[in-house]
Amino acid sequence: MNQLTPPFSEEHEELRASIRGFIERELTPHAAKWEEDEWFPNEVFTKMAGQGLLGLKYPQQHGGQGGDYLHEAVLIEELTRIGSGGTAAGIGAHVNIATPPIWKFGSVEHKRTYLEPAIRGEKIGALAITEPGAGSDVAALRTRATPVDGGWVVNGEKTYITNGVRADFMVTAVKTTEEGGHHGISFLIVERQEGVKSAALHKLGWRASDTATIAFEDVFVPAENLLGAEHEGFKLIMANFQWERLAMALGSVGAMRVAWERTAQYAGERETFGKPLSGHQAIRHKLADMATSVYTCQCVTYDALRRFVNGEEPLKEVSMAKLLTQRACFELMDECLQIHGGAGYMRGDSGPAPHVERAVRDARLGPIGGGSDEIMREILGRLL
Repeated sequence: MNQLTPPFSEEHEELRASIRGFIERELTPHAAKWEEDEWFPNEVFTKMAGQGLLGLKYPQQHGGQGGDYLHEAVLIEELTRIGSGGTAAGIGAHVNIATPPIWKFGSVEHKRTYLEPAIRGEKIGALAITEPGAGSDVAALRTRATPVDGGWVVNGEKTYITNGVRADFMVTAVKTTEEGGHHGISFLIVERQEGVKSAALHKLGWRASDTATIAFEDVFVPAENLLGAEHEGFKLIMANFQWERLAMALGSVGAMRVAWERTAQYAGERETFGKPLSGHQAIRHKLADMATSVYTCQCVTYDALRRFVNGEEPLKEVSMAKLLTQRACFELMDECLQIHGGAGYMRGDSGPAPHVERAVRDARLGPIGGGSDEIMREILGRLL
């Protein structure tokens, strides 16, 4: 059991121990194979659901656990112990970015049809915003929904969509007017059907997650699948950005903590020149710097988390946490690899530390995804 660290309580630490045990029993042993296969099985979602882990923050009336964002924060940190950033990303995309808009803005029918089966692990969701020509610049979206009797016909393309191959439904940003800018963006829940075509993308890291380009070709979406108000979808995009970015910061903190623990253990066991690696001053100083980085990132992230759960609008603090943790995580992973030497550079199950090279690759997405370092600096520059 970890020492209590605000904003977490004893209840949260009991949940942490339970999640950690489940992950180490059921998921971690398969991480290397899933990374090699570039896929993890859908049964991971049903196993997670069986533990109540897909609906920690959702109301019990919808099949959730009736918890809050702190409970989910524990899950995000512990998912890093799978040893597969891709598996953690696929689960995280489902619970952190695909289902929250349905919970916040969906009708009773939306929640019954999509949220509740998602919490049970029966339907898998994806959030489809990014396009080949529109990433952080959401005003440049070109996927269009044309009104027809009973709904819309959607045409366009999305890319870099996590769970984009396997998703049963996609919470999709579309243009519903000819107007430029942020006005005229709407959200539709698009079900997997003929005309929805996914092409898998192959990545440097997060290999076990299915990431796809999705083409919509004359896809009919019924009127009742409009999520939120028509032409007001930009509000939906912005509504979950802070949690998505905070989740990425939490994930990096968890990953840094695990990597430091494993590297410190390795440095205490691996002998060179007649003594452990940690017996050499150069390595001890590296470990000290790394521990300081982990703690600093934790403090900044937990401060932003505390403000978020208290109902503040911590745009500055969340942006700082996202900016600080993503680059620091990658730099720490690089130091871990350096300390492991050749053992850290080996892929797969060969060598004593197969997790290290995966951790380095997985960490590189952090400064890009969910709002790049440059976007975070621009937000902060304007705020400050």
